[in-house]
Amino acid sequence: MNRKSIIITALLLVFTLRVGAQIKVEVSETVELMGILSRTAGFREYCMDMAGQYTKDTEACFAPYKSHPIIAYYQGLHDNQSISYDAVMSMAIHLEVDKGEVKFLGEKSDFDKRWKDVDTDDFVGRLNQFYKDTRFHEFFEQHRTFYEGAMRTYEANVMQYFHQGWYARFYGTEPTEKFRVVIGFTNGGGNYGPSRQLSGQPKEVFAIAGYYMDPQTGKAYEKGLDYASTLIHEFNHSFVNPLLNDDSNIALLKDIGQNLLKLSPIGMQRQNYAQWSIVVNESVVRAAVIIYMLDNGFSAEQIQHEMFDNVCRDFRWMPELVTALRTYAGSREQYKSLNDYYPEIARCLGKYLEDEKERIGKALNF
Repeated sequence: MNRKSIIITALLLVFTLRVGAQIKVEVSETVELMGILSRTAGFREYCMDMAGQYTKDTEACFAPYKSHPIIAYYQGLHDNQSISYDAVMSMAIHLEVDKGEVKFLGEKSDFDKRWKDVDTDDFVGRLNQFYKDTRFHEFFEQHRTFYEGAMRTYEANVMQYFHQGWYARFYGTEPTEKFRVVIGFTNGGGNYGPSRQLSGQPKEVFAIAGYYMDPQTGKAYEKGLDYASTLIHEFNHSFVNPLLNDDSNIALLKDIGQNLLKLSPIGMQRQNYAQWSIVVNESVVRAAVIIYMLDNGFSAEQIQHEMFDNVCRDFRWMPELVTALRTYAGSREQYKSLNDYYPEIARCLGKYLEDEKERIGKALNF
């Protein structure tokens, strides 16, 4: 190996180590605070109770506070502003605990639009009272050993399947984001992919992974591959969702997305996908996960399972969309980014709808 090759190899090694060093599995006090508040308020997606003794400890410590002043107020936000699911985690990553006080970070315009009509100062003030009255920090610190053990297991068994560099290559965007993995110990099977942009800092993209224990073994994250597709999925959202902020993409896909939603209304609503934009984003993300698996050495059996799982979840157009994304991946000289390819995604989904309508019409002789 000549000197130039040695230098290049060394630089690649340093880059690889730096990329790997960016990803550390974390626990967040504010993620747990918002999750436990939502559980105490009875939000069903935060009441899966799949964390064994941790669930029992949570119930014992916080059930007495179900009549706390914030609870009825927060339930009102759930009913009137649709504050639930990922909106909860969007708020969580925009909070910090500083000297025993919960504070709001960043700008209101930066996080989930479901919070836009909520008085943030009022909410954070009420949340602070809950935080202090429940002695939340003591609860959090008492479970530090539990958190750390779960993070070590996740890092060892799940992170080996996560390849950060793939995202920039596939989506054609510069890797300016900081990726963060946080375990939500109250989230059960719920997994969320919020992001934040704090002033003067790189955009931070979060994968908030749910925590649930295998009922047979009493352990979590032992089968790392089973959790890896969820992690891969959530990071895709941070690249896909912003594409529908583009008015031209909205114009291309709004009618198509509405018709896809009409095609599978019950299945989509059961998954809390009640808006056309969510259906489109979920469709592209799920197809991108399969491309990721194809690109990163997953077995045929694993990839087929992922495909069939999506079809069974009423994303019946998944084979066509995966085919379209494979075309994109093989045509990068023509399409520098996925945003450039969105007209073709619209054509793909539009053609699926036309073919489905024709197929149904033939069966009914229309």
